[in-house]
Amino acid sequence: MNEKLKKKLTSNWFKILQDSICNDIEKIEDKKDIFRATKWKRNKRKNEGGGEFRVFENGKIFDKVGVNFSEVYGNLSKDFKNKIPGTNKNPKFWASGISVVMHMKNPHIPAMHFNTRYIHTSHGWFGGGMDVTPCLKNKNLEKKFHKVIKKTCDHHNKNYYRKYKKWCDKYFFLNHRNEPRGIGGIFFDYKKKNWAKDFDFVRDVGLTFQNVYNDIISKNRNKKWTKKQKEIQYLKRGRYVEFNLIYDRGTKFGLQTGGNVDAILMSLPPIASWK
Repeated sequence: MNEKLKKKLTSNWFKILQDSICNDIEKIEDKKDIFRATKWKRNKRKNEGGGEFRVFENGKIFDKVGVNFSEVYGNLSKDFKNKIPGTNKNPKFWASGISVVMHMKNPHIPAMHFNTRYIHTSHGWFGGGMDVTPCLKNKNLEKKFHKVIKKTCDHHNKNYYRKYKKWCDKYFFLNHRNEPRGIGGIFFDYKKKNWAKDFDFVRDVGLTFQNVYNDIISKNRNKKWTKKQKEIQYLKRGRYVEFNLIYDRGTKFGLQTGGNVDAILMSLPPIASWK
């Protein structure tokens, strides 16, 4: 399969998944046309792609949810190109992906994050993952979440879950706080061994994320919460902000490759606190 077709198939999938997740969210909120959609271009003077980010705030279930699709290409800057595999001799790159962040109104429902992407320089690879960040302990939720993602991983490779869970735990760790961001999940990058099999896995990760958030929301949406629990949620969101601004690869990549700032920072919660 030639690279042009690979790019088309991956970007089409990410766009389809964006539409599907947004439809899910509208069903959960029981309301249509709730998203504020913004299309953007990487370079208005040149044809270097762009994307569309959709944001919904202050719903019955979601305090804020962002669903971002992008397909960008062009040349990396001299300062940045050697940091991306395959760009030491040629600065050209192409990247497409979907990123989703959910900040919930009910403190009993954790914040949830998912992204998958395909990047091509002198060679192509997949990356992505999903993780869950509760502000209140829920051992049953944690156990079931990891059971579901392990089942998906095992379907493709028995070693994936252990490997990608470990990678996730290491990646989503706030070193300056000496604490994890949440209860983990899976994180993977530089998948390039078998394009067709890797693409199947990436699609399954996206579908699994849909099953995960629908199940978690349905089981916890009617739980009552207190003012104290809401304050705990705001403090946990503060940790979320710190991670995304200090450590997150996607944030750094987007800002350093001319991405849309509002789309990149859509992951930040509407309200957070520190003490």
